[in-house]
Amino acid sequence: MRGQLKTISIFLMVLLCFACKNQNKPQDKINIVDQEMKITAKDILGNPDYLAISYGGYRKKSREEQPTLVELKEDMKILSAMGIRIIRTYNVQLPHASNVLKAIRELKKEDSDFEMYVMLGAWIDCKNAWTGMEPDHNVESEANAAEIERAVNLANQYPDIVKVLAVGNEAMVKWAASYYVQPNVILKWVNHLQDLKVEGKLPTELWITSSDDFASWGGGDAEYHTPDLEALIKAVDYISMHTYPYHNTHYNPEFWTQPDDEEELSDKEKVDKAMQRALLFAQKQYDSVTNYMKSLGVNKPIHIGETGWASVSNGFYGPNGSRATDEYKQAMYHKLIRDWTSNAGISCFYFEAFNEPWKDAQNPKGSENHFGLFTVDGKAKYALWDMVDQGVFNGLTRNGNAITKTYNGELNALMENVLVPPTNTEMKAH
Repeated sequence: MRGQLKTISIFLMVLLCFACKNQNKPQDKINIVDQEMKITAKDILGNPDYLAISYGGYRKKSREEQPTLVELKEDMKILSAMGIRIIRTYNVQLPHASNVLKAIRELKKEDSDFEMYVMLGAWIDCKNAWTGMEPDHNVESEANAAEIERAVNLANQYPDIVKVLAVGNEAMVKWAASYYVQPNVILKWVNHLQDLKVEGKLPTELWITSSDDFASWGGGDAEYHTPDLEALIKAVDYISMHTYPYHNTHYNPEFWTQPDDEEELSDKEKVDKAMQRALLFAQKQYDSVTNYMKSLGVNKPIHIGETGWASVSNGFYGPNGSRATDEYKQAMYHKLIRDWTSNAGISCFYFEAFNEPWKDAQNPKGSENHFGLFTVDGKAKYALWDMVDQGVFNGLTRNGNAITKTYNGELNALMENVLVPPTNTEMKAH
């Protein structure tokens, strides 16, 4: 009897194990999906384990040549190896953003451990933007409604990947003279998206923002301090602000030029001091937005939607201008801004992952083409040389090329291109 009971017990245990085994795979899949849905913008923004970056995968001089799914997956693997877990895209008019989402989904199917989330941008324009006609900054483009609808559809199609929707990119700042709109336009669409969340037509935990210059968020000139901006600050889930000390080396160079008391320092020390001042410049702009927001009785997260440093310029920021541009300064800014934001609990969508030659197609050495941490053909700039040495990119390629260092890894050759910031007298002469 005891032997029979033992046999029956063993049989039942085997049967139970078999049943559990059969259930494991579907159950695991359900758990993975549940887990992805439970991870929200609130969890990942400001979390140093989820580094962020701005991403465009364009490799040619025109956006008419869209990157393929294979190329996008190649890029996602490179960024993932770097520790990037959130990327920012800019519009859904072109196939790029939807293809990025497809690429991420395919990578997740191929590898259940692959993790990448998206801040999905919807581009916003004023009437007559980019048409050759006079832009009407008080009326929005008829195309905006369709752009928002496309963004909503993608957010609903990829709720496990899209964690933020951003209405517009530098769409309120007045120096964006080709297309800027008034804050009431951004407010209208932010409120629309927030209403869709309440109505159950968008994921409840999806965060809505707009990504704009620090001045547009009230951190600069008082002309931006309007009731509509106040309402917008109250309507968004967080503020996504841009700060560019790099551009200000030309437009507001007081922080950049060599102080008299640094005259006796070595050239490298002068450059290092200037980069520390660049970080302070960004921090002051961040603080100015924080102070304005708090003056309204609002207290919500502020993250950096864009900041970066170009490595090549033949214009305002090059040898005949502010002398701000080279790979050494870019690397130093990248390290300084990453260290500060990670320690402060701020997400920084560093601008940007890869060079994009379409941005100033007629001028190959224009700075806009050279903000990437990688060249188009997959060379890692100085900011990432340590990662190359550590083998982070082993086995990964871009455009068929293994990830190698710029300058063939020769630091002395790189440093030959590093210029010391000008004195006040020299800057005035420009």
